[in-house]
This record gives sequence, C-alpha cells and structure tokens, in this order.
Amino acid sequence: MFKMMTTLIRGRSHDAAEAFTDANALSILRQQLRDAADGLEKAKRAVAVVMAYSAREKKTAERLSAQLADLETRALEAIRLGRDDLAGEAASAIADVEAEQAATLKAIDHYAREITKLRDQVGICELRLRALQRGKQIADAAERTHKLKGSMPDGVLASLREAEATLERLQVRHTHCDEVEQAFDELNGQSNAAAIAARLAAAGCGSPLQSDAAKVLERLKAKAG
Repeated sequence: MFKMMTTLIRGRSHDAAEAFTDANALSILRQQLRDAADGLEKAKRAVAVVMAYSAREKKTAERLSAQLADLETRALEAIRLGRDDLAGEAASAIADVEAEQAATLKAIDHYAREITKLRDQVGICELRLRALQRGKQIADAAERTHKLKGSMPDGVLASLREAEATLERLQVRHTHCDEVEQAFDELNGQSNAAAIAARLAAAGCGSPLQSDAAKVLERLKAKAG
C-alpha cells in the first residue's frame, strides 16, 4: 500500500510538472533560445581567442625564420673567416632557435585544427539556432491564432449570428413590403380602369355596365307571363 501511495505521489508530481511545462512551453523555449544565443556568442569569442593565439604564433614563427636566416648567414661568414669558435656559438644558437621554431609550428598546426573544428561546430550551432528561431516564430503565430480562436465563439461568432438573423428579418420585411406595394399598384390600376369604364358607359359609350331597372322589370314580367 505504501509503495502504491509513493508511486501515485510520484505520478501526480510528474503529471503536474508536465502540465506546467506544457502551459509555459513557449516562455521556456524563448529563454532556452536566449541561453543558446548567449552560449553561441561565447563560443564565437573563444574561437576568436584561439585565432588570436594562432596569429601570435605565426608572427613568432616568422620572427624565428628571420632569426635563423640571419644566424646562418653570420655562421657561414665566421667559418670563412676561420672563427670556428664563433661559428660553434652560432650553431648552438641555431639549434635552440630551430627547437623553438619546431614547437611554434606544432602549436600553429594545433591551433589550425582547433579553429577548423570550432568553426564547424559554431556553424552547425548557428544553423540549428536559426531553425529554432524560425520554429519559435511559427509557435508564436500559432499561439496568437489559438488565443484568437478561443475568444471568438463567445463574442464575435454570437454577434455575427445575431446580425445574420436581424438581416434575414429585414430582408423578409422588405420582400413583404414590395409585394404589398405591387398588389396596391395593381389594385389602383384596376380601380382606375373600372372608374373610367363606368364613366364611359354612363355617357352612352358602349353597352352599360349595370342592368337598367326598367329592362330588369320587363324581363321579370316576361318570365311571369
């Protein structure tokens, strides 16, 4: 039982940590990218320091080469003059300079390899950082879109539905008004035509529109007889 409770507590702690990470993932990503960018700048400065050391060693190698050339020239002159003692000292100095030169060239070679490796690493890190930054921009846009979608149903969509219903009622009302107006126009037209026909008939133009009372009486008497 105790083991199950311990497992449950650990599980809930893990779930809470996961939920916290998910809820703050974008903020965590931003800080991680800032940390990565700072680390990349430090790496670039480290490469610059190594390059400076390499440049210094190259200058030393140039100086030693010039020094060797000068010592050899002087040693040869001492030999021609029969000054073996001076020639011996020159030879000893040349040996020391050559040893220093060998160490310097070895350092230069080491720095060259390190610079190449560090530059490659920095280049790869820069590519990865740019890819992550583009991904962060997409995540930012998605987050803003998600927030916008979450706010629309309660406000915008409800207002749009109400506006659509109001517009539909107005359209129905306008259609009805148009139909009434059309029917009224037809009725007015018919009334005007009927009035004109009655006036023409009363003036003796054409057959009468209504039966004459005397003629009706004659027709009734004929039926009765």
